[in-house]
Amino acid sequence: MTVEVTFWGVRGSFPCATLNHMKYGGNTSCISFQTANTTIVLDAGTGLFMLGKSLLKHGVQTATLLLSHSHTDHIIGFPFFAPAWINSFALTIMAGHLIDNGGVREIFEVSMRDPVFPVKLTDMGGATRFHDFHAGESFALGTDVMVRTAPLNHPNGATAYRLEAEGKALCYVTDTEHIPGKPDSNVLNLIRGADLVIYDSTYTDDEFPKKVGWGHSTWQEGIRLCKAAGAHRLAIFHHDPDHTDDFMDRVDDDARHNWDKAFVAREGMVISL
Repeated sequence: MTVEVTFWGVRGSFPCATLNHMKYGGNTSCISFQTANTTIVLDAGTGLFMLGKSLLKHGVQTATLLLSHSHTDHIIGFPFFAPAWINSFALTIMAGHLIDNGGVREIFEVSMRDPVFPVKLTDMGGATRFHDFHAGESFALGTDVMVRTAPLNHPNGATAYRLEAEGKALCYVTDTEHIPGKPDSNVLNLIRGADLVIYDSTYTDDEFPKKVGWGHSTWQEGIRLCKAAGAHRLAIFHHDPDHTDDFMDRVDDDARHNWDKAFVAREGMVISL
C-alpha cells in the first residue's frame, strides 16, 4: 500500500485570496497523511475546510488532528471542519506544546467563545477527544502509524512530527527558527533518512537577518538540513504572504538548481510515498 500526502494549505501567517497567490495557493497550513487504515491531519489552517469536504465525500469516519502549535493561522480553519459537526465522526486532537499551559482543549474553547465565535466547541459532536503530550514523545496512531515528535524554536512553542507507515516516513517541521551555522539537532535527528520533509521555508537567506526572532526559517536551511540528514525530498512550505506566485516561481527554480530533490509545495499537490 502507498501512503498519500496531500497539501490542502501551504501559506503562512494569514490566508491570501488574491490573483497573485492562485498558483501556489492562499490557504494556511493543512496537510493530510493517509494510509490504508488511518487518516492524520497536520494543522488546522484554512486548508482544513476543503479537506473536511473531501473526508465526507470519501466516507472517512475517524481522524487525528496533530497541531504543530496554536497560532491563529494554524487553527483558524477548525470551526469550518465539517466532519467535526457530525456526531458519528471520531476526531482526536493532539498537541505537544500546551500540556503545561492549559491544554489543547482550552485553546479551541477560547477561540470559539462569545463574542469571538457564535457557536461553542461543545456543539461540535465529533470534536470531543483531546490529548496533550510533551514534544519529544513517541506514540502510535491507528494500527499502522508510528509518530515521533520534537520541540521546535518558535514563540510559545511548536512541535515537529515524523510519521512512519508502510516503511515510509514523512516529517512535518513548521514553525521553527534556525540559528545560522548551527543546525538544529532536534530537527536533524527527526528527519534523518525521511522520504519527504515538509519544512518551514517562510523566508530566503537574504531576508532572514531582518526576521530574526519571528520564529521562521528559510528554504536554503531546509536544503542544508535535508542534505545533512540524508532525507530524500524537501517540500518548501509556509509561504510568506508577501511572496507572490512570481516570487515563488523564482524560489522553485533556485531551489531545484541548488538541490534537485527540493520543490515548492502547492495547494492541491498530492504525493505518494
